[in-house]
Amino acid sequence: MNHIRNFCIIAHIDHGKSTLADQLIRTCGGVSTREFRSQLLDSMDIERERGITIKSSSITLSYRAPDGQTYQLNLIDTPGHVDFSHEVRRSLLACDGALIVVDASQGVEAQTVANLYLALDHDLELLPVISKIDLAAADVERVREEIDQDLGLDPFAAIPVSAKTGFGIQDVLAGIVEQLPCPKGDPAGPLKAFVFDAQFDRYRGVILLCRVIDGALKPGDAIHFMHTGGDYTVEDVGVNRLKACPTEQLSAGEVGYVIAGIKSVREIEIGDTITHLDRPAAEPVPGYQKAKQVVFSSIYPINSDEYRDLAAALDKLAINDASLTYEKDSSAALGFGFRCGFLGMLHLDVVQERLQREFDIGLVVSAPSVRYKVTLKDGDVIEVDNPGNWPDPFKIASVTEPYIKASILTPEESVGAVMELCREYRSANQQINYLAVGRVEVISEMPLGEVLFDFYGKLKTVTRGYGSFDYVTTDYRQTDVVKVEILINQEPVDALAYLVHRDKARARALHYCEQLAEAIPRHQFKIPIQGVIGGKIIARSTIQAYRKDVTAKCYGGDVTRKRKLLEKQKKGKAKMKQVGQVQIPQKAFISVLAADRK
Repeated sequence: MNHIRNFCIIAHIDHGKSTLADQLIRTCGGVSTREFRSQLLDSMDIERERGITIKSSSITLSYRAPDGQTYQLNLIDTPGHVDFSHEVRRSLLACDGALIVVDASQGVEAQTVANLYLALDHDLELLPVISKIDLAAADVERVREEIDQDLGLDPFAAIPVSAKTGFGIQDVLAGIVEQLPCPKGDPAGPLKAFVFDAQFDRYRGVILLCRVIDGALKPGDAIHFMHTGGDYTVEDVGVNRLKACPTEQLSAGEVGYVIAGIKSVREIEIGDTITHLDRPAAEPVPGYQKAKQVVFSSIYPINSDEYRDLAAALDKLAINDASLTYEKDSSAALGFGFRCGFLGMLHLDVVQERLQREFDIGLVVSAPSVRYKVTLKDGDVIEVDNPGNWPDPFKIASVTEPYIKASILTPEESVGAVMELCREYRSANQQINYLAVGRVEVISEMPLGEVLFDFYGKLKTVTRGYGSFDYVTTDYRQTDVVKVEILINQEPVDALAYLVHRDKARARALHYCEQLAEAIPRHQFKIPIQGVIGGKIIARSTIQAYRKDVTAKCYGGDVTRKRKLLEKQKKGKAKMKQVGQVQIPQKAFISVLAADRK
C-alpha cells in the first residue's frame, strides 16, 4: 500500500484537467504514441466537441520514480461544471489526495474554490498545479498570489506546467509520489469497498468502479450492498488501463472495476458500500449522498409515432446515468411524453442532445422548472414541479421555493454590474469579499428557479467573460409563485403553462405571446393570444386575419352598398371564429420554448 497513490484532478471548467490527465497517461506509458489522442478519458462525442468532462472516469498507471521504485497511480478525472459536483464529491471519497488545477491566464475561479472546500471536507492532501503556462496571457506570479489568498495553499508548492507541450509533467508525477499520502486500510479486515461510479456494457451488464477500503475482493465472492440491500456474486475484477485488465483480486487501497451480473444501474446506488455476505463490515463508508434533481422539464417527441422510441432511448440513457429520472406525462397539445428530472441546465442540454444525436428523435422540451412546496389550506403539504399539477389558487395557503447560495468571482470593476444583475434575479442578501488585488467574491442568496433562465450567460456578458459562478442549494423560503396559462383563441394550451414569481409573470407572458404571434401562421379569422393568471389577462398579442377586399367590385354607387358587404363579411368572420380551429405547428412550440430557455 505504500506504493499506491489514489488521487483525482479537480478544477473549474476548462482549466485543463483532461489535457493534464492525457499527459500523465502518456508519460507513464499508459498509451502508445500511435494510439494517443486528446481527451483520452472522455468517451462521449459531446464531451470532445464541447471540450468538457461530463462523467468522471478512472485509470491505473505505473510510474517508475527516479529512485527506481515503481508506484501504482490511480487517477480519477472529474467534471468541472457545477451541475456535476456530486460526481466530484464521490470521486473525492475514493481518493487520498487531489491535484487542484488553476489556469495561469484565468486564475482562481468559483468552482475552484468550491472544489477546494469539498476536498477539505474529506481531509484530502492538495497539490496545486498552475496549468497553461505556455499561453501569452499567462501570469504565474499573479496566480501564485491568488492560490495563497483565495485558496489558502502554499503558493511556492504550486507546480507550473504546460500539459500541451509536456513541460512540468515529471514534476507533477514526483509531487504526487512525494506529497500525496498512500492509502490506509486493513487488508485482512472485513471487505469494505466504495462504489464511486458505474457504466453499462451491453454484454456484461453494469461495471462498477470501486475503491477497496478494507479487505480484498476476488471472483466468486458473494457480496452485499449495504444501502440497497442487493446480493450478487462477483464474476470478474480488475483495473482500468484504458482497457479492462482482469486481476486475481482487488486488495485494500486499490481502485478497479467489479462485474457481478447486475443488469441495470438502477438496481444499485452510486456511492453504496460493498461488503462480503458471509463476513460483513460493521458500517458503510461515510459520506453517502443521493444525487438530487433540481430542474424538471417535460420531453415530447415531435412525431407522436416516436413515443415508444423515446421511451426506449430514455431507458438506455438511464442505464448509464443514474441521476436522470423520468415518469410518463401527457399533453393535450403535444401528446404523450415524459417528465424528467435533471441535475441542472447543462445536464438537461446534454440529455436532450444525446437523445437527438444517438437515437435520431426530434424533441419538444418544455420550459424548465424547480420543485415547489405548496401548503394547502387544509394543512396538507405537496411538492409540485409540473404546472399541470398546480392546485387551485383558492386552496393554497402558502408556497415555498428552493434557494441557493451563489458564489460569484468577478473583476473589481464589474462588481456593480454583478450586484445589479443579482438584484434583477431576486437576490435576497449580498455579501462582498475582497480577495486578491482586483478580484472580488460576491456571495448572494437567490431563488434557484431564477438562475435557470440565462443567469450564467448574462453574468459572462456584464463581466466581459471574466466572471465565474458556483452555487449550493440551501433551504426553502416563502414566495409568491403563480401559474400562468397561455390561451390561444380562448383555449388553454397546457404545454405552454409555466410557474413563475408574480413579479416576473407579465414579462414572460408577453414574451410567450409575442413569440407565438410570430410562429403561428395567419388564419381566416383573428386569433387572440393571451397570458392569464386565474381569470385575469396579463398579456396579449393578436394575429390578424386574412381579409378579402369584398368592396373591390363596388366601383361606384351609394356608400351603403359597401357597408352592407362589409357587415356581411363581419358576420362571416365571427361565425368562422366560433367554429374554426387554430392549427398550431410544432415549430411554434419549439421556437417559443427554445427561446424561453436562452
